[in-house]
Amino acid sequence: MDIKQLRYFIAIAEEKQISAAAKRLHLAQPPLSQQLINLEQELGVTLVIRHARGLELTEAGRILYKHAVKIASFVEESTIEVKEVGEGTKGTLSIGVNTLSAEPLPRLLKQFRESYPHVSYKIQQNESDQLLKMVKEKAIELAIIRLPLELNDFSILHLKTEPLRFVASTRFSHSSLSITYEQIRQHPLILPSVEGLGVYHVILEEFSRRRMEPYVLGECSDIAVLLQLVSSGFGATIVPEAVLQMHPGHELQVFEIADATLNASSGVIWLKDYYLSKPAQNFLDLLKG
Repeated sequence: MDIKQLRYFIAIAEEKQISAAAKRLHLAQPPLSQQLINLEQELGVTLVIRHARGLELTEAGRILYKHAVKIASFVEESTIEVKEVGEGTKGTLSIGVNTLSAEPLPRLLKQFRESYPHVSYKIQQNESDQLLKMVKEKAIELAIIRLPLELNDFSILHLKTEPLRFVASTRFSHSSLSITYEQIRQHPLILPSVEGLGVYHVILEEFSRRRMEPYVLGECSDIAVLLQLVSSGFGATIVPEAVLQMHPGHELQVFEIADATLNASSGVIWLKDYYLSKPAQNFLDLLKG
């Protein structure tokens, strides 16, 4: 017994005549009659009583009809859902975002949801190196990270480049709206994230390129706490400009960095040579568009 036979039987049960059922199914009568005989022989029961007025379901026929309707409905719903997932109109978008890269995500997801309202979301926030590990382990498909990082195993789509800013408390005394690296090196810094990650690495590399050693007081992976520490006068910091937009309300002074070659880049990455779900593909298409 297969789904085709069940659909034939549903039509016979509802039409109560082979001729009407055959017309509904766009079949000739003899093959449909044979399908009914085959089904009865396979089950070893009589499913319909044949009389001059048409067909009448037996008790076994009524039970089969009840289950056949449920099964046919389930198969139809399953087929639609599988196709929708394959097309990306359903399914799950699993994406990670770095602590310092969350700013564009709400806008991007809102735009994506307008086109794919039935997609669900799995969103993970973590440091960039952890996000790389999660993508490698296939816990998530995509990740928005801060660059630079070692990405030999990944494909990458660049998102944006933004300047880094020197940030200090309102009690910090400086006469200009910009500050030089020579001046920054004299002040204790609390750097975002941990050594080896994108922004931390970029900052230290820039000082090294200038043959300077910054006064690094410490590091902090929680941006809200970092900015609170800076606001209190505990130390200064260097962060991407978008971070300040994401965490307003702190009493801070923000300075451009003179002779600025120091920028922060972000991008979305995914595993090379690995099949991406259709929602993930559609999200990348949105970013590329």
